[in-house]
Amino acid sequence: MNFDLALGSRAAVVVAAILAVVATVALDRLAGGDRAAVLRRRLILGVPWGTLTVAALVLAVYLFVQGGWDHWYRPVVVPFRAWSYFAPLGVAVSGFAHSGPGHLLGNLFGTLAVAPLVEYAVGHFPRERGSSSFGSARDTPYVRAFVLFPAATVAVGFVSGAFALGPVIGFSGVVFAFVGAALVYYPLGTVVALSASGLLSTAYRALSSPVVEASGRPAYISPWWADIAIQGHALGLLVGVLAAAWLAAARGDDLPRPRRLALGALLVGVEQSLWAVYWYRGGETYVLFRAIGLAAVALLAVFVAALAVDRRAPSADTVREALRGLTPRRGSVAALLVVLAALSGPAVFVNLVAVDDEPLPGDPVEVRGYSVTYAENVENGMVSVIDVDAFGETTSVTTSGVVVRNPDRGVWTTAVSKGRLAFSGRQRVVVGGVGWREVVTVTRRGWTTVGGDGPAYRVTLAHGNETTLAFRSNASTAEPQIGGRNVSVAPTDAGFELLVEDGNRSVRAPIPGENETVAAGGLTFVRDGRAVFALAGEVTGNVSAGNATAPTRVRVATRERYGGRNG
Repeated sequence: MNFDLALGSRAAVVVAAILAVVATVALDRLAGGDRAAVLRRRLILGVPWGTLTVAALVLAVYLFVQGGWDHWYRPVVVPFRAWSYFAPLGVAVSGFAHSGPGHLLGNLFGTLAVAPLVEYAVGHFPRERGSSSFGSARDTPYVRAFVLFPAATVAVGFVSGAFALGPVIGFSGVVFAFVGAALVYYPLGTVVALSASGLLSTAYRALSSPVVEASGRPAYISPWWADIAIQGHALGLLVGVLAAAWLAAARGDDLPRPRRLALGALLVGVEQSLWAVYWYRGGETYVLFRAIGLAAVALLAVFVAALAVDRRAPSADTVREALRGLTPRRGSVAALLVVLAALSGPAVFVNLVAVDDEPLPGDPVEVRGYSVTYAENVENGMVSVIDVDAFGETTSVTTSGVVVRNPDRGVWTTAVSKGRLAFSGRQRVVVGGVGWREVVTVTRRGWTTVGGDGPAYRVTLAHGNETTLAFRSNASTAEPQIGGRNVSVAPTDAGFELLVEDGNRSVRAPIPGENETVAAGGLTFVRDGRAVFALAGEVTGNVSAGNATAPTRVRVATRERYGGRNG
């Protein structure tokens, strides 16, 4: 009988997890602790029902709104980004939608790890003096667990979509709000909880892919920090910190010592890469301000620590009284509010700008309001909406790649960069809306000449049964001269051709097929696999056998290879 290694590995993970939980609970009871009773005093049956409800809501958006149920790995993403206030659907949904399964699961694991700390701090049962469970709708445990906690989370998600800078997508803004709120109550517990998020992720991968066989392969890699919505993360964190500070002051909760708050905030800020402050310079170039980012994290830790000092200072009715009775806590709250306004303010101006409807370059494919094309060195329609020049950086930048635009939805984006398409050779761009999706396939094919200044290539767009030529590069000339002649590869509407130039005279011929020859300008060209050779003089040998030769035989061009594969 053959042993199924994958199935056995999954079973081993499940059995080990069950044994670990049972053994830990038994050991805890032997040590005289009853954590379940502590949880039940705060949560219904000791379970964070609000967290589970929120996680189910986020998963439902991915499965049913974005179409992840039928297309788990390629959901509809473009219309659900926060493009503009003039496209409210994207702003409303962006805080709960995701770009793919990895993005979704990462935020779900973060939610399941950190949100229970916040729910435990808030509690399902009222704690105010004189209040009782079921005394009012607000004090009803089931309402607090299944309505109020999820409703507050959804509100933060709307704020995340409305005030995040740029076309963001993802629940991470809310996850960071959970992190910020948990940090105020349980600073070191939050650090541990974030580690638990990694445990959940590893356990999921162990169950989904228990045995992995891997080898070296080429890959197209952009800076990892360039994929972080750093402004949205910082915005969510500050919202969570300020909300928890307000709750603690309103209920008179005791907060941890300032040094614990500072240490927790510093560890969380560094571990969650809040120091990764960067700018987009156009094309595929980014600049990282690591030192400035780390300094900002250190200052944030100080402000968070100050929340625990003089929380019970007398209330102030006027600005003068507030300044006279300024305490570390009040100063910290004021500073954090200023930072929050500085982070969210620019997003308002950006989101109030509409996308222009000027024609895009090339011959775009039109799909129900979307225009998809390929262009190079065009002004970025999102970054350049507001002209700003500061600290040697500017918002007037250009971009190259597959451009998707929909003025009605406020969409203007480089869906696939020039470099990524050059590496992969083919990419699929998914556009759509609620309940529908369409796919445009973008294909690049090209040739690289020997010693040339760049490849010659063409980009096509395919949608349905139609294929459109979107872009042709300039011709590429090989460095070697054969018999005083220059040889170039030039893209055409139908494919590629060879261009032989001898002084003022030029002759064109199609690139030969496999083991075929063509003659042009006194030269013979033979195709051998991915390479094209130019032969000068009398040709001998058998072309179909691949042994054709001549007094002069020079390789002039090679077909592009994509992602380690032949083009």
